[in-house]
Amino acid sequence: MLSPHENKLEKLDPFYRPSAPKQKTSAEIISEARNALRMVKTQRPFTPQQEQRKLFGAGSSRTPENRPPSTFSLHASSFESSDSRPISGTRLSPLELKPKAPASPNTEQDPCLSFPRPPVDPAKMRRISSARARLFRAASQGPLLPDRSLPPAEVSKGNLREKDAEKAADEVFWNTRIIPLLHELEKEENIETICAACTQLHHALEEGNLLGNKFKRRSILLKTLYKLVDVDSDLLSLKLAKIILALKVSRKNLLNACKLIFKISRNEKNDSLIQSDSILESLLEVLRSEDLQTNTEAFLYCTGAIKFLSGNPSFLSEMISRGVVEILMSLIKEINENTVARGACPPDSGHLLVQVTATLRNLVDSPLARTKLLGISALPQLCTVMELCMGDKDVCTNVARIFSKLTSYRDCCAALASCSRCYALFLNLIDKYQKQQDVVVRVVFILGNLTAKSNQAREQLCRERGSVRSLLALFRAFHRLDVRASPARAQGAAVPRPPSEAEAVLVKLTRVLANLAIHPRVGPALAADPRLVSLLLSTLEYKSLEDCEELVINTTATINNLSFYQVKNSVIQDKKLYIAELLLKLLGSRNMDGVLEAVRVFGNLSQDHEVCDFIVQHNVHKFMIALLEVKHQDVCFSACGVLLNLTVDKDKRGLLKEGGGIKKLVDCLREFGPTDWQLACLVCKTLWNFSENITNASLCFGDEDTKTLLDLLSSFLDEELALDGSFDQDLKNYHKLHWETEFKPVAQQLLSRIQRHHTFLEPLPIPSC
Repeated sequence: MLSPHENKLEKLDPFYRPSAPKQKTSAEIISEARNALRMVKTQRPFTPQQEQRKLFGAGSSRTPENRPPSTFSLHASSFESSDSRPISGTRLSPLELKPKAPASPNTEQDPCLSFPRPPVDPAKMRRISSARARLFRAASQGPLLPDRSLPPAEVSKGNLREKDAEKAADEVFWNTRIIPLLHELEKEENIETICAACTQLHHALEEGNLLGNKFKRRSILLKTLYKLVDVDSDLLSLKLAKIILALKVSRKNLLNACKLIFKISRNEKNDSLIQSDSILESLLEVLRSEDLQTNTEAFLYCTGAIKFLSGNPSFLSEMISRGVVEILMSLIKEINENTVARGACPPDSGHLLVQVTATLRNLVDSPLARTKLLGISALPQLCTVMELCMGDKDVCTNVARIFSKLTSYRDCCAALASCSRCYALFLNLIDKYQKQQDVVVRVVFILGNLTAKSNQAREQLCRERGSVRSLLALFRAFHRLDVRASPARAQGAAVPRPPSEAEAVLVKLTRVLANLAIHPRVGPALAADPRLVSLLLSTLEYKSLEDCEELVINTTATINNLSFYQVKNSVIQDKKLYIAELLLKLLGSRNMDGVLEAVRVFGNLSQDHEVCDFIVQHNVHKFMIALLEVKHQDVCFSACGVLLNLTVDKDKRGLLKEGGGIKKLVDCLREFGPTDWQLACLVCKTLWNFSENITNASLCFGDEDTKTLLDLLSSFLDEELALDGSFDQDLKNYHKLHWETEFKPVAQQLLSRIQRHHTFLEPLPIPSC
């Protein structure tokens, strides 16, 4: 006679069958998500490196006549002999008296118009040099004048004497240190000598505090340096440009100095020269100290050179440590503010933005650069760039490339997802550049990253007006292109090939749709959309795994997520038998990823009795049983889900014995049970349904499997879930909790049923001879 508890166990429904509506446990939610709803991964769109270093690549939307040149001639005559700082915008009042005409300059007396005189007497030179050294030492230690107050007359005399001593020291330094080097530069004996003299000249000017634009003899230095620009030597040109920039030239000369470095940086072979001579710091100083609006073209070639260098990994650490990320983002912010003030982005600012964003695209490969970008809240500024320059395809493409890299990392992805206006921005880009594959493929990839990691991002994207319409319009456009190209590809050789441009967009787009379908409010609406379901089914109709594996798998994953929702107006449910037919060709492939996705869809669809009949008619159940031998947890989990649904029908329970199904289920329980409570639950539930009308455990399961089940279930009830070190502590605690609350009750019920119907036979004695 059965106990009340055993009677209660006998009356339990099959485990698959939902009872009255109730709140699901977290374990049930996770189990359903694992079996049906899942995120889809994909690779970031590939961006080939430019074969040649140019301001604008071959794919630029700018025509040659509408963009600054990457190649140009630069000679000594390109520089202006008289260099001055930018003029003030303030008008001067007219003079009341007519000024006298200046006298003819006396070249012998004007040091700025004549070449410097020879050095003075050596003894005098040493005396003045010593005085200069004492003067510099005193200045570095504090005030030059004593603390006691002096009469005004004495103070004035002291100031004059001090001023004269400075002047004298400068004269000596100029004559003794600078003039000999200028003579060396004029000789032009060989490149090595001139380059060495340039290096010494730079050091001497720095030592004498003669760099900048305040030095009176600066024009003489510049004239001498400009003459050497015609010498055909990249090394010399770099040294000349470095000194010219350090002398704080302006306007045309600043532009030409930046052009000179840009011209040299176009050749990758010169990267080592640039790195050894620290030209990068000179370029960054231009961006830090010069006025953007006055020198936009100079900034263009300056950032163009930096862009080339950023493509060389050996420069990344130096660039980031010198603050290039902050400098470039400061430029972007200033351009954004100027654009808002003007109401439009001027063409020259747009050209500059192309260089700046292309440089950032290279820099974000560095973890330190990504940290800096997050630290200065750069992502909203980059969104503003796209918003203000929506009509500039080059800028939008570069920023999209930046985001496609950044959103591959969890912290950066979360930062962009929290920028609520980015979703409308990306949808606008899709609408505007629908026919521009290189833009939309990256924008859709970004959306896929955002929706893969955040349920809030899924909701925000779908909340934007026309979001689904935009995505479906993009799906239709590239689906049409891919269908047209399919016959041509079919005629070619059957060899593996990378996805076409149309396929690449569809791969990323189906990933977005699969991720959106995870949201409990969005998923049912998508499952009821006949336009979307039609496009998905059409893709499976004409596309095979051999054509484009990733597209077929992503499409099937989308159908899987949509098939999870058992709603009345679901188009997926209406077409369930046709979908089952399309999935048969995936089951027959050798691609295990494709097989797994098809099995997952069958797991959802097999909750319908018509699909269960289809499975039996086409021997799909035999395939599911065979998959239990694959020894792959996800495959076994999905296949067991289909078998569980089949065992709901009493007439189909006997199918588990075909192909050794019971033994394979037991093997799965032994193999994966100790580490996977969800799979262990599925196996136990399937065996529970199978043994509903059990009268003899050995007849039901077989002697060997019965004994194995008794041993396994007993040991599992006495053990904890075994987890490896790859889980964090919170996740370990979660799984251990549900091992106790979800798996063990199921295991206890199954064990009790087997024990009640299993007869333990005593071994018979062996008769003696």
